[in-house]
Amino acid sequence: MRRRISNYIFSLLVFATGFVQAQMIMQNDSMRNPYIPTGVRIGVDVVAPIVAIVSKDFKGWELNADTDFKNSYLVLEVGHWAREMVLENGDYSNSGNYWRVGVDANFLKKDPDKNMFFFGFRFGHSRFNEKLDYIITTPEFGSVPSSLENKNFKANWLELTTGLKVKIMKSFWMGYTGRIKLYPSFSKDQQLQTYDIPGYGLTFKKPWWGFSYYLMYRIPLVKKR
Repeated sequence: MRRRISNYIFSLLVFATGFVQAQMIMQNDSMRNPYIPTGVRIGVDVVAPIVAIVSKDFKGWELNADTDFKNSYLVLEVGHWAREMVLENGDYSNSGNYWRVGVDANFLKKDPDKNMFFFGFRFGHSRFNEKLDYIITTPEFGSVPSSLENKNFKANWLELTTGLKVKIMKSFWMGYTGRIKLYPSFSKDQQLQTYDIPGYGLTFKKPWWGFSYYLMYRIPLVKKR
């Protein structure tokens, strides 16, 4: 029994020693190599819920995450988007998910709080369904209901971004991202001419624009000395 307890204590000591050494190695590596990420920020866009409340034809949400590599940040944004619009002779609806991935270059290079004034770019991708229900009126047959739809449809685009992110208290940041959306492209099997792409916006306005305002929480990966 005593021998087993001694083995447990010895194992715990070995584990604790290894953990401390690993933390010291990460800290030393982060000091020697500034390209090792020091933290991950996770945030939510507050603009999309406000638009959903103000506008009856839109529902959506968006999440954001970034991690630092010296003065550059790898960024991932994911979201959901749905519209229902009443037309003169029918209804249009779409619903789908999207993601964007890209890099932001921070011009506040020596800020210990990781505040940001940045320029960057994104590659966006969306997968969604859209449908147009409409009525055709002819002298011979009268009013005839019809519909067109794109199922499991895909679209890609590019974005140029700029914005600010500022620390407001311990572990919390807030800031905005303005974006110009360019060069939308679609799947080849298109039955309905796409009107609105989740994550992008109206297809007949090129370029299109966007704005996100994030509240973010930072999870440190390396402890400060």
